[in-house]
Amino acid sequence: MPEYQKTTPFMVLFLYPETERGDTMKIEKRADGLHITGYVNVTGKLSRPVVTPHGKVIEMIEERAFDSAIKKSGDIAMTVDHCPTAYAHTNDGTLKLSEDAIGLRADVLITDESVIDMARKGKIKGWSFGMYNVVDELEQRVDGLPIRHVKDFMLDHVTLVKDKIPCYSATSIEYRADNLTDIESRAIDVMPEYSEKPDYSEFIERLEKIK
Repeated sequence: MPEYQKTTPFMVLFLYPETERGDTMKIEKRADGLHITGYVNVTGKLSRPVVTPHGKVIEMIEERAFDSAIKKSGDIAMTVDHCPTAYAHTNDGTLKLSEDAIGLRADVLITDESVIDMARKGKIKGWSFGMYNVVDELEQRVDGLPIRHVKDFMLDHVTLVKDKIPCYSATSIEYRADNLTDIESRAIDVMPEYSEKPDYSEFIERLEKIK
């Protein structure tokens, strides 16, 4: 599998909110591989307190920020638990990302048997993503934490969260283009739904031969 360069000297975890819109991650095993669809992040929604380069804040990713990030970030990889191995890419169409009225929607096709086995065993728990070069604006409040409005960023990768409950935010320092870069990660808790679609390809091929 292709890899993108990554080192992680440290990672700090904090509580992050569950989505309030009842988003479901749909996981379906088909003849061509594992199809996973759902929302990686909901835009325009205030988070619970998260620790950022500005300190502890309430965060909101503004609408259209993902749309801009997708257009300018080049190839975006799909990983598992933020590890270097990439299982799908936007460049080859195995990972499709788009922003709609709810947030960042992903549609991914994975053929790796180890990930397919994770899905069968119910180990995939949700989505996460990494961003850097964040452009933001702080809204100071008399009562309560500041609101960090995230207006623009580079989208580093999207990842599947395995085993652990994906209610966290994280910050790590990693290499990008030979420079150390702060990568901020955000996750959302979902309700995975796994199903298997029967493979009728062999049966259809036999029917074709009979005709």
